[in-house]
Amino acid sequence: MRIRTDFPYETAHEDVRVRLPDGIALYARMWRPVTDEPVPALLEYAADRLTDVTAVRDGERHPWYAGHGYASVRVDVRGHGNSEGVPGGESDAAELADGAAVVEWLAGQPWCTGRVGMIGIGPAGRTALQIAALAPPALRAVVAVCASDDPYETDGPFLGGSLTCRSLHSRSAARLAQAARPPDPLHTGDAWRTMWLRRLEAFQPAVPDWSEHPLRDVYWRSAGIRDDTDAVRAAVLAVSGLHDPARDTVLRLVEQLPADRVRGLLGPWPRQYPDRDPEWGIGFLQETLRWWDQWLRDRDTGVLSEPLLRCLLGPAAPGPRRWTGEDVWPSPDVTVVPHTPAGDPVPVRSPQHTGTDAGAPCPVGHPADLPPDQREEDARSVCFDFPVGGAPVVVLGRPRVALRLRLQTPHGHVVARLCDIAPDGASTLVTRGALDLAAPAGRRRALAWRPGTAEDVSFDLSLAGHTFAPGHRIRLAVSSAYWPWLWPDPEAAGFTLDPAGSRLDLPVREQTGASGAFAEPEHSEPAAVAVPQTLDGDPPRLLLTRDVAAGLWTLDATPHRGGTHVHPDGLEHTEEAHETYTIQQDDPLSALAETTWTIRLHRPELGWDVRIETRSAAGCDATGFLATDELVCRDGGEIVFHRTWEKHVPRPAR
Repeated sequence: MRIRTDFPYETAHEDVRVRLPDGIALYARMWRPVTDEPVPALLEYAADRLTDVTAVRDGERHPWYAGHGYASVRVDVRGHGNSEGVPGGESDAAELADGAAVVEWLAGQPWCTGRVGMIGIGPAGRTALQIAALAPPALRAVVAVCASDDPYETDGPFLGGSLTCRSLHSRSAARLAQAARPPDPLHTGDAWRTMWLRRLEAFQPAVPDWSEHPLRDVYWRSAGIRDDTDAVRAAVLAVSGLHDPARDTVLRLVEQLPADRVRGLLGPWPRQYPDRDPEWGIGFLQETLRWWDQWLRDRDTGVLSEPLLRCLLGPAAPGPRRWTGEDVWPSPDVTVVPHTPAGDPVPVRSPQHTGTDAGAPCPVGHPADLPPDQREEDARSVCFDFPVGGAPVVVLGRPRVALRLRLQTPHGHVVARLCDIAPDGASTLVTRGALDLAAPAGRRRALAWRPGTAEDVSFDLSLAGHTFAPGHRIRLAVSSAYWPWLWPDPEAAGFTLDPAGSRLDLPVREQTGASGAFAEPEHSEPAAVAVPQTLDGDPPRLLLTRDVAAGLWTLDATPHRGGTHVHPDGLEHTEEAHETYTIQQDDPLSALAETTWTIRLHRPELGWDVRIETRSAAGCDATGFLATDELVCRDGGEIVFHRTWEKHVPRPAR
């Protein structure tokens, strides 16, 4: 990563407040080029706090854009950071309306040309897409990174209609802790405490969002743009890592949006900007600058001469990077190749700890995020292998499985994994998918299953961009459990799989020339945030233990970068999180999830010392799930807020 210090423009920055139509003021940090000429504006609009949580990242990116002639603006959404108001749900109507109002506010400033672009990663990228669907006239371009267009099917509470555990639980627990953080008195003055208590009183956990909408109904369809892409008028650069749970969005957007207003970019990255990866990083800021210049300055930068979809494939063996370029999607260079398993019908009744080597649902670049060797998972599954042959097999797209199953109970789920088996037996997870067997016809409606009869079901796996090397084997692994990714079926009856009626369809790309060249990653000089060393060192990121006598498996995760960070303005910011998932290998109703968060914000010079502690727990019985959330907030050691929420949620009625 190159740190750039010389730019076409000198820059200046200031913190401002954007007044919304209802009188609420949003807190913003603005970097602008020093010039008398009006310039386009770029907006990053997110719930993460700009004065501490994203301060380092913002300082690397927004000044870089300003140095290239853009007013680059970072805004905290309502009820977060130093913005006024109370927090709502993710991408709720008020948040979207606020974002559209900020776009128009920027366009109306005397220093702005009236043209605005939006950029965001994860939930902020999803919000940018939704605001684009509102079509504010000034919004001309969007860069959406790891953004979901469908929060039900991708990066949401369900996977193939089956209720997720780790993804849903960890996000809900993080949302509770992060929404409880107070405004900073350095930026809000004495009003911080009143603002904080108002937020705390208004907060509600996210459990009702999924418990009341188990099918992909109008609630979920309105929470993303998948069914509303015709409303998007801005040009969209859709970017995702091949390890990100929202990566399927890129394929849908390049297929559904007009080809003269969309481009897609994929690579072997987790949920982070593509210039952050130490091995596969690209000059992402330079690439986005080309996008902004094309749509906000009317400069022909050649972005429309690039392939509609570019994908960086990891090599099957040590070797150079290989890009593919698709001028249309679906691509004529991608052919569906069927693979038919052999053998007699086989029972599939996986032990309940199948899935403990699944990796993090949303990898962000930590060492233990990605799935380890899958040999132990494969041993707990039913596997079918197919030889690669003498030439590499490049898979690009969404594999699909068709399975003939016989169930004894009218519910359950089936999980399919696609793995790359090396000659030494090592098993690398390529992609996976799941299906709720109570709704095999799709998530829009339920369909009764007839126990004891054979039924044919089919479902897609998530997007894969992978090269299988000669001499390797392609493996389809099928299981009936996947904890802690999925909540277990209460009866754990499993099913019988008939290979004669089953098939794996792989989207295989022809071996054609590479397409893609990017500059070296670079950014502005980051803020000097100190991280004091501790005697104990870092805790393990992921620890899997087994109590042999009890048959109990425990997964302990430390998913966030903990410890204390000291910011240049004197703020001491400490965050620690710990997740625990336990299950007995033969008892689906023993599944438990628990997450604790501790946050401390301290300004010694102001005598300000705030501490937030949360505990979120979830368990299940035959009829439903019990979710418990507890929040304790202290100001200078005094408890100023303490609340516990409990909710028993019935299992989704199918």
